[in-house]
Amino acid sequence: MARKISMKQAINEALDLEMARDPSVICMGEDIVGGAGGNGEMDAWGGVLGVTKGLYAKHGDRLMDTPLSESAYVGAAIGAAACGYRPVAELMFIDFMGVCFDQIYNQAAKFKYMFGGKAETPVVIRAMVGAGFRAAAQHSQMLTPLFTHIPGLKVVCPSTPYDTKGLLIQSIRDNDPVIFCEHKNLYGFEGEVPEGSYAIPFGEANIVREGKHVTIVTYGLMVHRSLEAAAELAKEGVEVEIVDLRTLSPLDMDTVLDSVTKTGRLVCVDEASPRCSIAADISAQVVQQAFGALKAGIEMVTPPHVPVPFSPVLEDLYIPSGAQIAAAVRKTLQGGRK
Repeated sequence: MARKISMKQAINEALDLEMARDPSVICMGEDIVGGAGGNGEMDAWGGVLGVTKGLYAKHGDRLMDTPLSESAYVGAAIGAAACGYRPVAELMFIDFMGVCFDQIYNQAAKFKYMFGGKAETPVVIRAMVGAGFRAAAQHSQMLTPLFTHIPGLKVVCPSTPYDTKGLLIQSIRDNDPVIFCEHKNLYGFEGEVPEGSYAIPFGEANIVREGKHVTIVTYGLMVHRSLEAAAELAKEGVEVEIVDLRTLSPLDMDTVLDSVTKTGRLVCVDEASPRCSIAADISAQVVQQAFGALKAGIEMVTPPHVPVPFSPVLEDLYIPSGAQIAAAVRKTLQGGRK
């Protein structure tokens, strides 16, 4: 049996392996080293949540603490990528993307297209996403749909330590800009992860639970909430199939369509705001491409269209729960054709 490590450890291990393998891999971000230059390497905490702890001792100045200016260091990372490096820039919270969005969507995403395919920008931008951390509205958003809207960007949001390690290694080796979204409430989640290096291809969804009655399509933390719902529904004789998208761009619609064709019913679960969300995108594509297979209307489970609350009670109500997902599954089973 493979050893179990946390998602945070899986990120650290992927960065360590790739920095050891390829000298062009560098890391930069706010406090990713931390106390370096203070009381020595033991004081280098590796970022606000310690994700990169220990890497400075191994790889030295290839990890760079930056000023508190996302536009400066994300721009520098994109420029370094265009000049032969493979930078991994930590945006810390994805909520800060507004400060450097022009560099991402108007520069990195477009270089290959503007220069006839001759320019490559192998940059990875890591960022924490999601609510439930009591971090208030400016540090808790699930902004994945904003990046999937932009052609030229690849967008990843894993749900397990195994997927995290393999997808981050793939992201670093990829020649296109990648937005790598890490749900902060999954950092402590543990799972089986091999010690060696491996890469998971983009655009390949994972069926984490097989079933025949209803398809749930989701990603990130909502995979685990959907598994909770499926376990409850199984007691009622309902067999739910859960599709973990893993990468949001490219998007594996083939797996989604195959599952919906089998079950005839679809529930899309997304922690992002409901308007123009991943759930809305999946729903629209299924209606467009597999309407005849649907036996009932599609259900979407999302937060309300409001900022993430700071009140713990309200924040817990804001995030879609297993009970809400189960209720949506029951609703789609009650309607439509047999």
